[in-house]
Amino acid sequence: MGRVKDIAIDLISYELGELDDTETLELFATLIKSGMVWTLQGQYGRAAQQLIGAGLITEAGEVVAEVIPV
Repeated sequence: MGRVKDIAIDLISYELGELDDTETLELFATLIKSGMVWTLQGQYGRAAQQLIGAGLITEAGEVVAEVIPV
């Protein structure tokens, strides 16, 4: 149950805008790997598709690019 609890906390932090770019990529990578992203609200699936389309995360849920702070 520990990992599910961690994901729930991360989802809440994401919704509150408390995650930085790297943490957001890691969260979405985890959600994609587990398949959970496709069962959540539509905004999560759309965000995942955007991250995949931008080449930041693979369809398998691997982070392939680091976010460079501006």
